[in-house]
Amino acid sequence: MEEQLKVSIIIPVYNGTRFLKQCLAAIKESSYSCYEIIVVDDGSTDESADIACQEGALVFQLPRQSGPAAARNYGAKKAKGDILLFIDSDVLIKTKTVARVVSDFQKHPGIAAVFGSYDDNPAEKNFLSQYKNLVHHFVHQNSSPKAVTFWAGCGAIRKDLFHTLGGFAQKKYPRPCIEDIELGYRLRKMGYRILLDKDLQVKHLKEWRLKSLLHADVFFRAVPWTKLILENHEMVNDLNLKMSQRISAGLLGLSIVILPFAIFKTSLLFVILFLLAMIFLLNYELFSFLFRARGLGFATLSFPLYLLYYFYSGVTFLVCWCDHMFLRRTMNYRIR
Repeated sequence: MEEQLKVSIIIPVYNGTRFLKQCLAAIKESSYSCYEIIVVDDGSTDESADIACQEGALVFQLPRQSGPAAARNYGAKKAKGDILLFIDSDVLIKTKTVARVVSDFQKHPGIAAVFGSYDDNPAEKNFLSQYKNLVHHFVHQNSSPKAVTFWAGCGAIRKDLFHTLGGFAQKKYPRPCIEDIELGYRLRKMGYRILLDKDLQVKHLKEWRLKSLLHADVFFRAVPWTKLILENHEMVNDLNLKMSQRISAGLLGLSIVILPFAIFKTSLLFVILFLLAMIFLLNYELFSFLFRARGLGFATLSFPLYLLYYFYSGVTFLVCWCDHMFLRRTMNYRIR
């Protein structure tokens, strides 16, 4: 039964010489044999396309850098499989990953898409890379299997449905962004089911530094995701948008508002400490996981970084909301 479904593994790549060969080698170790590998080179200036060719992949090159959404869409047009499995070029799948994807579609015939998570053992050993990967792992492992979004780092969708939907919104997201999340929103709005398979785990090879992390989180995640939420007039209770996380952001915001007044009334410092303690308790399971995974020192250092995440996410949401309301009022005024 498994061999009856062909899987098209689509990998968008831009200047990916560092990891692409490892990514393709891991795929070729797959226990599932009925697949094709499609690499779409998104205007690279390095040897990515040559590496993909040498590894036996079917390679297509875009004339200019257009973003992973456009690259994935192009790969999907060339795909011959029944299932489109999207893999990032800095990801290593497991031996049974492809087989598990096929099994998920067979065991759950009503699902339109399935995605997994990073594992809890990232390749890069610096603190930020470990932290970012482990938080991603925890969030996905503690979210509902009945997902309301999608993830293209390791995510699959039925090909016919993908084309019916028009693929990823490549014009809206010409850079690495939330094109996969937006696709998941469209799937859910149309009544399709998405499965988060917690056992579908892959290894992430990316190295994070503070500058790259902040830039990606703010401009490629927080800003476009906030705009998507405001456009859809809906705040989902899933992944990074759970109620406890929204409350945590609010508590941190309140702490920041109180902080200047603590200069004149030092007793307010105890209020701030109380609010920070509430944030810790709301996220206790995460820090408990980090403690078990990497020890007390790692978990302790993670707390201020997590507060920083709530700070820039909260500020981004507030700025985008104000901008959205201003534009809406301006449009209403012009209509009148």
